[in-house]
Amino acid sequence: MEIASIYQYYAKWIREGRLPVSSDWNKDLKIKFTVQDPCQIIRKSYGDPVADDLRFVVKSIVGEENFIDMTPNKSNNFCCGGGGGFLQSGYPDQRRQYGRIKFDQIMATGADYCIAACHNCHAQIHDLAEHYGASYGTVHLWTLICLSMGILGPNEREYLRDDLKEVNVFHPETAM
Repeated sequence: MEIASIYQYYAKWIREGRLPVSSDWNKDLKIKFTVQDPCQIIRKSYGDPVADDLRFVVKSIVGEENFIDMTPNKSNNFCCGGGGGFLQSGYPDQRRQYGRIKFDQIMATGADYCIAACHNCHAQIHDLAEHYGASYGTVHLWTLICLSMGILGPNEREYLRDDLKEVNVFHPETAM
């Protein structure tokens, strides 16, 4: 049995039509996204092939024209500074200082959102945006997958900025 990353499965399921995502929701909005390469999955484990699958998934859900890659990226991307227990370490000033590299990298893209597939990355990147007063939002990969399929419920959008709160809203009470 081969161990695989969830990003590989998402990409496989999208290619097979089993995960029916669409970037049509963003054709007119043109909201720009970048993606964080999680250290454990990309840099320390599976490398660029899985980073490529992650980008395939992201482009499938936001539109290739609305994706801006960070530089450097994939296996050479910078750590966000939140993993390995650093979020819970009790040293927020040091964590944010280290994370400034990631913050500057995200800001250089000009993206409206940074997609984080890892919970630690999401928490750190969101905290960096709040701490340094950034204009970008932080969003989970799974949230965008569900949004792109029209199945993200209104109660699952509370942390999103206004530009995504009403996109493809699924109302279970009207779906029956």
